[in-house]
Amino acid sequence: MFAKRLLQKATHHSQNNVHRGVTLADLDLQIAIHYGIPSTASVLAFDPIQSLLAIGTLDGRIKVIGGDNIEALLISPKQFPFKYLEFLQNQGLLVSISNDNDIQVWNLESRCIASSLQWESNITAFSVIYASHFMYIGDEYGTMSVLKYQAEGELLQLPYHISVDHLTEAAALSIPSHQPIVGVLPQPCSSGQRVLIAYASGLLILWDVVKARIIVVRGDKVLQLKDGVVDFPNEAHTDLPGDASEQHLEEKEISALCWASSSGSILAVGYIDGDILFWKTSSASTGKGKQAGSCNEVAKLQLSSAERRLPVIVLHWSANSKSHNDCDGQLFIYGGSEIGSEEVITVLSLEWSTGAETLRCVGRVDLTLNGSFADMIFLPTAATTGNNHAAALFVLTNPGQLHFFDDARLSASLSQKEKRMSVSAVEFPMVVPTANPYMTVAKLSNLPSDGKSYNALSKIASLMKSGPTPILVGATRWPFTGGIANRSLCAEENRVERVYVAGYQDGSVQIWDATYPVLSLICVLESEVNGVKVAGSSASVSNIDFCSLTLRLAVGNECGLVHIYNLNGSLDETSFHFVMETKREVHNLPQGKGQCCQAIFGLLNSPVQALQFTSCGAKLAVGYNCGRVAVLDMKSLSVLCLTDCVSAPSSPIISVTWKAFMNSNGNVRSPKKPGSNFPDNSVEELIFVLSKDAKVYAINGVTGTMVSSRPVHLKEESTVISLHVIEGNAAPSGLSNKKKPQQLPKDDTSGNEPSQDTTSTGIDHNEAEHHSSASHSGESSKDSMVLLCCKDTVRLYHTKSLVQGEKKCMSKIKLAKPCCWMTTFKKDERVCGLTLLYQTGDIEIRSLPDLELVKESSLRSILRWSFKANMEKTISSTDNGLISLVNGCELAFISLLACENNFRIPESLPSLHDNVLAAAAEAAITFSSNQKKKQGAPGILGGIVKGLKGGKVNHTNDGTSASKSYYSHLEGAFSRNPFPDSSPITDNQEVVELNIDDIEIDEPVTLASTSTSRPQRNQREKGSEREKLLDGAGAEITPRLRTPEEIMATYRKAGDASSVAGQARNKLLERQEKLERISKRTEELQSGAEDFASLANELVKAMENRKWYHI
Repeated sequence: MFAKRLLQKATHHSQNNVHRGVTLADLDLQIAIHYGIPSTASVLAFDPIQSLLAIGTLDGRIKVIGGDNIEALLISPKQFPFKYLEFLQNQGLLVSISNDNDIQVWNLESRCIASSLQWESNITAFSVIYASHFMYIGDEYGTMSVLKYQAEGELLQLPYHISVDHLTEAAALSIPSHQPIVGVLPQPCSSGQRVLIAYASGLLILWDVVKARIIVVRGDKVLQLKDGVVDFPNEAHTDLPGDASEQHLEEKEISALCWASSSGSILAVGYIDGDILFWKTSSASTGKGKQAGSCNEVAKLQLSSAERRLPVIVLHWSANSKSHNDCDGQLFIYGGSEIGSEEVITVLSLEWSTGAETLRCVGRVDLTLNGSFADMIFLPTAATTGNNHAAALFVLTNPGQLHFFDDARLSASLSQKEKRMSVSAVEFPMVVPTANPYMTVAKLSNLPSDGKSYNALSKIASLMKSGPTPILVGATRWPFTGGIANRSLCAEENRVERVYVAGYQDGSVQIWDATYPVLSLICVLESEVNGVKVAGSSASVSNIDFCSLTLRLAVGNECGLVHIYNLNGSLDETSFHFVMETKREVHNLPQGKGQCCQAIFGLLNSPVQALQFTSCGAKLAVGYNCGRVAVLDMKSLSVLCLTDCVSAPSSPIISVTWKAFMNSNGNVRSPKKPGSNFPDNSVEELIFVLSKDAKVYAINGVTGTMVSSRPVHLKEESTVISLHVIEGNAAPSGLSNKKKPQQLPKDDTSGNEPSQDTTSTGIDHNEAEHHSSASHSGESSKDSMVLLCCKDTVRLYHTKSLVQGEKKCMSKIKLAKPCCWMTTFKKDERVCGLTLLYQTGDIEIRSLPDLELVKESSLRSILRWSFKANMEKTISSTDNGLISLVNGCELAFISLLACENNFRIPESLPSLHDNVLAAAAEAAITFSSNQKKKQGAPGILGGIVKGLKGGKVNHTNDGTSASKSYYSHLEGAFSRNPFPDSSPITDNQEVVELNIDDIEIDEPVTLASTSTSRPQRNQREKGSEREKLLDGAGAEITPRLRTPEEIMATYRKAGDASSVAGQARNKLLERQEKLERISKRTEELQSGAEDFASLANELVKAMENRKWYHI
């Protein structure tokens, strides 16, 4: 018993001497950086003042894109699709509505949800009143409600709501109840006072929210319209035929709508049968004696003459800035074409005659789509926003592709009147390309903290002339300029701490500065060398490695070539080395071309599978698919050794890992082959080679000979993933390589090992040797371990036993799921844990050396990603727990450790809202509004009309461009119910008489917030009906002065003063009659109550003497 306890204590003491593994408290998985558009993108929104684009997805994420490489990812707690997405423009707020009808308001400055409200019914329409905090909600029961976002961060539901029954009663219409609202569009040039309400049945009502009355009713009767087809016949100018025909709208369901004039006088409505009707909303056209559906009020367009056509899904309209008629413009249509035809977006150039009596289509353009349609949005022109870019159409297609159509190309195509034109799109350029060109490998590396790398990389960037702002064809800049990068922090530090290197299928390599959350491109390295033709140089990149000390980059490709790039600032070198197995060529290149490719090694015609520099960058190990390994000298740019196939039969090399040994005897000798393979040096570097057939070899890093004749071969069949060497001591701070820098022999007996490699930036190997010798002067091989990861197991070996060919491992765990990638990370300068990624997308974090499970997560829970094949090839990591991943068009950096703030968040995060720009825009809008009142001139912000997709209403920027204070008159209107007489009617007529429904009692109105409960509202409604009727008759009453809007909202009648007085007199008479009826009814009830009390007393007396068994 004593011996057992002593053994446990000794084991525990030994583990504590190694280091403490990672704990759950050390972990905090966070998304540090995200670039690219998610493949599940489905809906677009744009803020024209802040110049920000928002993209909602089907999995509860929102992507926000600005300028200068600024991108952000917002993740909702619920993984539901977004069906509506709108900016509260110029206010730093974004409103999203998910499929479960959860309304969320996002604060872009804090990048979190500021307020949320769960709607009880299904939301079928949504819009925001421009330059205000008011929002319209339309639901499945035909009720329109109003929301307001308070500055305190509270989302309120206001008392203002309108049901379909109220509107149909006021308009004297007869339609089925519970008609869903499919669109709520604030009318342009109405200062938010009017809103167009569209019902699925085809009913259109223009409503005045202040006066609480109907302005125009459309779509409710038999139409007398000009029927025609705009199928772009041979003639470019097409007048609609004048053949009038009757058409019934009972079965004509609305599927899309938008305003088709900057003044809101024309409404374009798309239907499920493919028709497009243009309705006039001017109340002047509906006078006495005129039929509500006359041909003067509506015109019809058809994109195809086929009998079976697709529904009109989306409609957008853009005004023609060159025309004096505010109804002229371009209509963008998705849908309405013949079933089975090519999927396109149709652009029609429309002109109206004076008085909008005749509609002509003068041009048509079909925009071809690359992928299935998801959404589209039209950006304003330079004249309306003041920015230096033209109008643009952005189209979102699946999976996650954003396409650009600029105004110049559209206008040029529409001017071609000979035939129907087709315009192709320009694909939106990603900050970090992952699909075009296709990314094959990636490497994330930390740089030394001395800052000496900054000058070298800056010189590379200046010579390469890489600009972060993408330029389109024809020198048109992308219109996204929003957000503010934290340049002050970058200027203060003035150094590159981290780089991200990516290799592509076309053979090119791109390098980014990843020091801060906003990545900046340093350079693009082409695979071809100027003036030198090398066969296979443009082949797909298969592997890369980067030495942070010497700033050398090794790039291997599928044709077996290894490119060596020198990024240390020595760009004036004119010699280029082309090294083959049997010969060597040296070429002189022109000076000052920014050429940094020093050499290309073409030793074997076999894909390069593995690359790794030594810790100081003096040598490079190369593993090939044919099973051979080469060691290259970076000083002399020569081949130190090229082994035969390490495995028989030949098996592809999976990884090569350097390990430097140092012991007190001054050498390392294998017990199996004593003294045969090691030179007499105090330091020796070995290479652990992992082959696909699950064998581990140890070879000499200089001669390439085997250290042991017996490699470690796993008994069971298994697929190997990777091999990592875990040192007994920590690596120096600022080094990214997992291997540890060791002191190199200064006097090499072979003559191939360089003693010093000084660069122009002052980074030399003597300095690296100093780091190594200071930290590891007494290290022995028994202090290090080797971690071997397979598809189904993870094994931990002593390094010495692995060199000797012993199969016995220190520890081993079996994995429940197939693993595809593994890495290790450090805490407090010691390797403390490992991260496993499974083919299911699950993530495990385990501690070292005990391999105990610490935390489980998944790509789905962190990024909402699903695992894809070959994803592991583009995954990279650093020693301090930062992992980069690529999925489709998305790039993400994940931070594992809570103690590591790799990107100095939040102080280094770019701001998504420019407060200075917001204040300037507010002042300009106010000035423009005042000028409009004086001169009638248009404001600086134009009316760009957005459409409706699947019930989503995209509204217009109000043509008046008024400031937020311009909508203060809506506060009073929305603070009360426009239809106060909304109590339900029952079958009991006597009960109805007791409710004085027609009399309004003026009381202070308290707004109901998201946190207000129904019992609180019931308490406010308590009180006797007698007190309400008498209205404080026992006290002195001071008459309250009412505004004209309140008076009109109360009576909702139009007429002269005598008629209004008569109505008031009738109201008073009705009030008196009801008071008399209540008094009489009260007396009857009192008499009945007395009779009931008497009867109850008699019953009590009769029952007192009866026993229970008598009952």
